[in-house]
Amino acid sequence: MTSDLSTMQDTEASQEDARGRLLELRASIDNLDSAVVHLLAERFKCTQQVGRLKARYGMPAVDPEREAVQIKRLRSLAEEAHLDPEFAEKFLNFIIDEVVRNHRNHAAGQ
Repeated sequence: MTSDLSTMQDTEASQEDARGRLLELRASIDNLDSAVVHLLAERFKCTQQVGRLKARYGMPAVDPEREAVQIKRLRSLAEEAHLDPEFAEKFLNFIIDEVVRNHRNHAAGQ
């Protein structure tokens, strides 16, 4: 019976340790999510300026050559960081789609 009690106490202690570690990891994730949002906001501030510049000088909203270079560069960075390059490319394409939409809005005078 003492052995069973000891095992239960060890299990409870292990679960408490796991819950504590889970909270620490989630706090780190929350901080990283905040950083990502702030970085994206800064990125979009820059792309808004690009959109206004392109609109002012009649440049096309889409620059396929630039996009291809950026995708290649981001895939390489992802590989170096041990992040799935396919995921990184999908993420960048999502951002590019939003940037192009904003550039087209600037070109339309919105």
